[in-house]
Amino acid sequence: MKRSIVAALAVALSGALAVALTGARALAQGTTAVGPRQDLPVTTVALFSSGVGYFEHGGLVRGNSSAELRFRTSQMNDVLKSLVLQDEGGGHVSTIMYPSQDPLSKTLKSFQVDITANPTMAQLLNQLRGAHVSIQSQAEHLSGTIIGVETRHRQANDKDAVIDIPILNLLAGTMIRSIELQSITNLSFDDAQLQDELTKALAALGQARDQDKKPVIINFSGNGDRRVRVGYVVETPVWKTSYRLILEDKTAKLQGWAIVENQTESDWNNISLSLVSGRPMSFVMDLYAPQYLARPTVIAARYTDLRPQMYDGGMNEPAASPAGLGGALDKSKRQLGYDAQGRPNAAMLSQVVLTGEARAPMDAAQSVRSMASTTQLGELFEYTVAGITLPRQKSAMIPIVTESVDAERVTIYNASVLATNSLYGVRLKNTTGKSLLQGPLTILEKGGYAGDAQIDNLPAGQERLLSYGVDLQLLVNSTKNSQTSAIQTAKIVKGLLYLDRKLVSTQEYLADNKSDKEKMLVVEHPFRQGWTLVDSPKPYESTNTLLRFKLPAPAGKATSLVVKEQAVQTQSMYLLSTDITQLISYSKTGEIPADVRAAIAKAAQFQAGVTDAEREILQRTKQIADITVEQNRIRENMKTVGQTSQYYQRLLSKLNEQETSIERLQRERDDLTAKRDAARRELENYLRDLTVG
Repeated sequence: MKRSIVAALAVALSGALAVALTGARALAQGTTAVGPRQDLPVTTVALFSSGVGYFEHGGLVRGNSSAELRFRTSQMNDVLKSLVLQDEGGGHVSTIMYPSQDPLSKTLKSFQVDITANPTMAQLLNQLRGAHVSIQSQAEHLSGTIIGVETRHRQANDKDAVIDIPILNLLAGTMIRSIELQSITNLSFDDAQLQDELTKALAALGQARDQDKKPVIINFSGNGDRRVRVGYVVETPVWKTSYRLILEDKTAKLQGWAIVENQTESDWNNISLSLVSGRPMSFVMDLYAPQYLARPTVIAARYTDLRPQMYDGGMNEPAASPAGLGGALDKSKRQLGYDAQGRPNAAMLSQVVLTGEARAPMDAAQSVRSMASTTQLGELFEYTVAGITLPRQKSAMIPIVTESVDAERVTIYNASVLATNSLYGVRLKNTTGKSLLQGPLTILEKGGYAGDAQIDNLPAGQERLLSYGVDLQLLVNSTKNSQTSAIQTAKIVKGLLYLDRKLVSTQEYLADNKSDKEKMLVVEHPFRQGWTLVDSPKPYESTNTLLRFKLPAPAGKATSLVVKEQAVQTQSMYLLSTDITQLISYSKTGEIPADVRAAIAKAAQFQAGVTDAEREILQRTKQIADITVEQNRIRENMKTVGQTSQYYQRLLSKLNEQETSIERLQRERDDLTAKRDAARRELENYLRDLTVG
C-alpha cells in the first residue's frame, strides 16, 4: 500500500519536477544574462597579511555579453561590498545578478503550495482544497474539485489490527466521489497557475541543495571585441613566512619562504601574485541576506493607556653556587646535555652536525633563488611574483628572500628567562633591502640543525636579537644585588615637610665561561622609569623595558658586570599629624638643612605640649572611670544593709568622698582639654604659613 502511494505521488509530481529541473538548469546556465557567456580567468592576486585578498579577473567579451563568477555564501558580503568593474572598450556594465539569500522556509511559504515540511500526498491535497484536478483511478478517469482528504479505519486481515486509509473526497459535477489515494495512478492540476506555483516551489527547493555556491552574473553591454576587468576583495587565509638562517664561519645567508593557499573557487594559471606585508583595515557587513525591519503594532488610541517612560543615561635562585657557578650541575651531566633536574636538554641538538661519513654537509643556500621582486608602498611592503600557477584548494611555498645578511654570534642572558644560563643567539641585521614579515626561523650551522628562533617584523636596515638554544657552557649568577635609601635634603612648605631620598640599586652579573672560546655576552637588564645609571658601563641598546649591555666573556674565565642605578624620590608628610618621635629624629638628621631642622625641632616642642596634655587627659579619664566602678560596688552593698546601720552610714560617707574626687578630676580634665586645644592652635598657627628651605 505504501509503495502505491509513493508511486502515485511520483506520477502526480513528475510533470512539475521536470519543469522545476528545467528552470533550475536554466538559472545555472545563466539565461538571465544579456548575451553569450564569456570566461574571465583570474589574472592578478594580492594577498594581505590582514587576512583579505584582492582578486582580479580579466578577459575578452564581444557585444552584449555576460560573465559568471562563483563564490561561497560566506564570501558574498565581501563581494557585494568591494566589487569593481571596468570595460576598457567603451562598453558599460548593465546589471549584476545573484541568487537571493532569503531563508528557504520563507521562500517556500511564499507559494500557494507550501512544501516546507515535506508534506505527504494527503497533506498536499488538503492544502489544495478547491483546486480542479483530473484523476486516473484504476480504469476510471475523473475530473472535479478537491473537497479534502479524510482518514477512514479499515479492518486488516488480522482481525485485531486496524489500518488507516486516506480518502480523497472529490466533487465531480453534482456528485461527491470518495477515492482511495492508493488507487490513484495519475493526478494533474487543471489550473495552470497552481501548476506553475508548485513548479517554482520545487525549483527553489532544488536550487537550495547547493547553498555554498552562488553564481554572480555580470552583464556587459557594448559593441565589438573589448577587454573587461573584474576585481573584488574577499577573506583569505593569511599568507605566512618561514625563514632559514645559514651560518658559516664568517658569513650568513637568509632564506625566506612565503606560504600561500588558494582556497578560492578558481584555478590560478600563470597569474601575477602580490604578497603585501601590511594590515589594511577591513570588516564584514551583512549585505547579502535580505533584512526586514520589525515594525510596531499600533493600536487605536482608545484601547491604549499611558505607560511609564524610560530614558537612557556613557614582571630564582640560580642553580649555580657562588663558589664556581657550576655546583648545582654535575659536570659530566652538563657535558652530556642534562639540565638542573637531570633531564636531557633539547638545546644540545645545536651541537649535532648532521653530515654523513661519505658526504659533505648540505649547502642549503646553493640552489634556491628568490622569485619575488619588491616594492615599498608607503608603510606597506610588497613582494610580487609573476607566472604563478596554483590549482584551487592547493597550497605552495615560494622563495622570496635569498640574500646574505650581517649576523653576529652572541650569547644572551636574561634572568627572567633563565636564571642560571644564557642562550645561544645571533644579532641579525636586515641588509636584504626587503621588509621581513614575522615568522619562525630555523638556524643551520655547519650543515646541520642548530635550533629554532622566532623573528618579529624587521624592516630593512634594522637589527634584532635571536636566541635558539641554551648555552650550557656559560653560567651566570645574578643573585648579588642590594638597594639603599638615604635622605638627601628636605624643605617645609606651609607646614608640609618634603623629604628627598636617594635610592641606590646595585646588581652584579657574574659570568663563568667554561668553554675554550671567547664569547660575547649580551646582558638584558630591566629598565625602570625614573632610575639613571651611575658608575656603570653604557648600554649599547635600550628598549621600552630593557637595557642591553655587551660583556666579553674570556674562555675558561669568570668576569662580571655591575649595573648601578639611582633614583631620587620625594616623600611628603604633614608636620601636624607626624609622630613626635619621628619629628625629633628628623631634627637631628644632618642631611637636612639647619634651618629646616630648627623649624622641625620647634614644631616638635609644640607637638610635645599637645601630647603631654593629651596624656594627662587620658590619665584623668581613667581615674574617673575607676572611681565610677568602685561607686557601683558600694551602691550594691548598700542595698543589702539597713539605712540606719553604722555600715550603711560608712558606705554613704565613702560615696560622698568619691563624688568630691570625681568633680575635682573632671575640673582638671576640662582645664587640660583647654590647655591641649590651645597648644594645638598654637602649633597650627605656627605651621600654617611655615615655609623653610
